[in-house]
Amino acid sequence: MSEHRFAVAVAWTGDRGEGTATYRGYGRDHEVTSAGVPTLLGSAHRTFHGDADRWNPELLLVAALSECHLLSYLHVCVRHDVVVTGYDDDASGSMRLNPDGSGEFTEVTLRPRVRLADPAQAELANTLHEEAARLCFIARSVAFPVHHEPTVV
Repeated sequence: MSEHRFAVAVAWTGDRGEGTATYRGYGRDHEVTSAGVPTLLGSAHRTFHGDADRWNPELLLVAALSECHLLSYLHVCVRHDVVVTGYDDDASGSMRLNPDGSGEFTEVTLRPRVRLADPAQAELANTLHEEAARLCFIARSVAFPVHHEPTVV
């Protein structure tokens, strides 16, 4: 086994001059940085007084699951001699808020649409999503179900 580390820095940029003196008195804006990649502008979801023009943690979690499945799926397809020529996904997640202010995701659904060089491999290509799901680092790390509704187009 090998271990890999991933480092990011998050810097809050939402101080409006009074810090967190009041709940609505501060911005939720922040920047996420990591060596060698562009800065990601983040905020809270609009529901939580954030900026709708920025990425929020909830969107990033769904995106991470979708990206991880994509990369795992492409890897599995290579191993099974399935040539993918296109892939896109319309992923969504559901989050529950609790009375105490906490919350958690209850599920994420991935809807990958795959294009193949050989349409005769459609059935095999669809079954490979199961193997990809077992390999996905992010999906293996979350405590809620990640559903898959794949199609070959």
